[in-house]
Amino acid sequence: MINRVLVWSRRQWGRIPLLDRWLLGELVGPLLFGIAAFTAVSLSVGVVFELVRRVAESGLPLWAASQVLLLNLPAFLVLAFPMATLMATLLAYSRLSGNSELTALRSVGVSTRRMVLPALALALVMSLLTFVFNDAIVPRANLAAANTLNRALGQANATETADNTLYSRFGPLTAPDGQVGQGLSQLFYARRFEQGQMKDVTVLDFSRVGQRQMLSAQTGTWNPAAGMWEFRQGRLISVDETGGQTTSAEFDRYLYPLGQGPIEVAQLPTDANQMTVAQARRAERLLSEANNIKESRRLRVRIQEKFAFPAICLVFGLVGSSLGVRPNSRTSRSQGFGISVLLIFGYYLMSFIFSSLGVKGTLWPVVSAWTPVLIGLVAGAWLLRQASR
Repeated sequence: MINRVLVWSRRQWGRIPLLDRWLLGELVGPLLFGIAAFTAVSLSVGVVFELVRRVAESGLPLWAASQVLLLNLPAFLVLAFPMATLMATLLAYSRLSGNSELTALRSVGVSTRRMVLPALALALVMSLLTFVFNDAIVPRANLAAANTLNRALGQANATETADNTLYSRFGPLTAPDGQVGQGLSQLFYARRFEQGQMKDVTVLDFSRVGQRQMLSAQTGTWNPAAGMWEFRQGRLISVDETGGQTTSAEFDRYLYPLGQGPIEVAQLPTDANQMTVAQARRAERLLSEANNIKESRRLRVRIQEKFAFPAICLVFGLVGSSLGVRPNSRTSRSQGFGISVLLIFGYYLMSFIFSSLGVKGTLWPVVSAWTPVLIGLVAGAWLLRQASR
């Protein structure tokens, strides 16, 4: 089976034009160097120093620190992919231009746009790879890394516990005359969520206009058979605002119809980086239902960014190849690394500004996430046009 795959791969590679194979071969080396260099630098700054401090000060076992380091690796690989794409295209085409190899291609009628086509194809592949890593691997790896670190330090498991769970439900409100409106119907609060059980629970019921109910209980669990919440050891207080009457009753067991919204909110990861696109969309839906406008808008921006971020590889591939393909362009690895850092810093600063505007509601989420990509593509196209003259 493996031999068949290898034979098929060789046949497909052989069908690629010789010019493209040659240019792709020139790009692979700098690309791998860039991935290794940027991953090593970012991983050292972002994780290694903190793990060393925890090993020395908090007694974190070395085996746990090594496991956390490996689990954090995919997240930093994803960050390195766009940067390595920029550096690879810039270095490879600069070297070929400095050696007059691109001039030789121009002399036989090969256009500048045709020369950068392999770089764009490689950048597109890197974009797809970045999306797959960012959606399928990084969220699970980040969550596993956090859980491993917490367990090694003797802290609570983040996936099994949560503090201060707040869930608001908007639904029909029934007036004394029978008319039905819409508004806040229930407000659910639990001080602690642990292993499927809510502790120290308070529920405020506003579903009937003119009447208020407050339920407080020591524990609350979802009863799937009854399709309701089962509260234990609590008190139910009802207030009739029209008549001024208050009634109170204690209970050992009380079934309350609310739905699974509170437990779904408690189980959501608090960091968008630990969510897949599907999980983020589900979290956004729950927050919208709870009328948490700010957090819902923030998640909508993050969802769009999960699609826009991989496109950075395509932007950087276009910009890097357009800069490198200029006649008599020669850039060393150190210069390429420096230029790449400056371009990356400028792009990410622009992305951060637009992202903040999206979270604040100044821009639509799709506009805030994709505008930096469009600006980068326009700038790359302009650079390519200048290099073609």
